[in-house]
Amino acid sequence: MSLSMHVSRRLILPVAVWLMWGQGAVWAQEKPVYKCPGNLYTDALSSKEAHEKGCKTLDGAPVTVIQSILPRNAARGGVGGNAGGGSSPKVGGEEQKARDADARRILEAELRKEEEALSGLQKEFNGGQPERRGDERNYQKYLDRTADLKSALTRKEADVAALRRELGKLGSAGK
Repeated sequence: MSLSMHVSRRLILPVAVWLMWGQGAVWAQEKPVYKCPGNLYTDALSSKEAHEKGCKTLDGAPVTVIQSILPRNAARGGVGGNAGGGSSPKVGGEEQKARDADARRILEAELRKEEEALSGLQKEFNGGQPERRGDERNYQKYLDRTADLKSALTRKEADVAALRRELGKLGSAGK
């Protein structure tokens, strides 16, 4: 732990207490406060219960409880504000089928386009021996282009596989 983190952690509680005291939010404790194993602070135990659980009395220092404020997203029920799902409108069966058909049509068109691009890359790659171009007098340029073609081919194959998986999901969901 760095020195700055150590110092800042030691300063946070006194500063918070001082700020709260200035606002009139620190109250004197009427009941004894116990510190129990597991960093549990409570005043709800009797002295006998506290002794049985191995709790120790905190003397001389009042304990201030500061309630945390929920972040905006948590107060709304999630990032989208719609975590419960109760307020979103439901879609009818026919409309959902139409949406699924549109999604399938779009994915099929995208798959055809990607398969054509993959076919063109495979033809140009020529099994790892692409034709040399006129501007590739330097052999390293040829090797660089071959490596670029291989990586583009790998990416395109992954894209095609992903589109096929998505189409498979739509096919199994619609049945």
